[in-house]
Amino acid sequence: MKIFRAKYPSLLSFLYPKRISRIDNTGSVYLTFDDGPVPEVTPWVLDLLAQYDAKATFFCIGENISKSPEIFKRIITEGHQIGNHTYNHLNGWSTSKKVYMDNIKQTERTFRIETGLSDNTLSTPIFKLFRPPYGKIKNSQARLVKNLGYEIVMWDVISGDYDQSFSPEKCYKNVMKNVRGGSTIVFHDSQKAFPNLEKILPQILEDLKNKGFKFRSLKDAL
Repeated sequence: MKIFRAKYPSLLSFLYPKRISRIDNTGSVYLTFDDGPVPEVTPWVLDLLAQYDAKATFFCIGENISKSPEIFKRIITEGHQIGNHTYNHLNGWSTSKKVYMDNIKQTERTFRIETGLSDNTLSTPIFKLFRPPYGKIKNSQARLVKNLGYEIVMWDVISGDYDQSFSPEKCYKNVMKNVRGGSTIVFHDSQKAFPNLEKILPQILEDLKNKGFKFRSLKDAL
């Protein structure tokens, strides 16, 4: 396994240990999309990624998988990675450990139902990534998530596409100013983010390609 390095100040690294944020020593970037699958957005993202031969990681909400199973299957069929983003997009800071873990396990069951894959297959790295909604997870919850075999994935670049007070120009600059080799970049395949995402993602893909970056899913780094 490659080395994962959290881009945090030392105090935060102590408080929030063993979280993936950036992949060391790589000329690739790792595009991630949270909150899908959503019929109005995710197929558009998949079509665009295909144009650039780009692979990405989709942190899926279980409830949305249940509503759009065919789009979820398309994500996997086209060679992208999936990750667990809870069933109901829960804020860990305001959720009990039991409710939080039950919600994660419900998403696991949804993965199993919609893919038809066995427990052994679902335990491989392609399926054992978790991103906490809002980035908010208690350390007590994180320990339980790790005990389930998950790697917890954060980020080192966030586009801000979900923030309706941000212009597309600001979201674009958020990415291009901070991206570097190995960056894990957060986008959202949600309806709320789409007005920004639709404008920035094609240009970001083009500009990063011209800078020589490859677009890989996190499974390729495990």
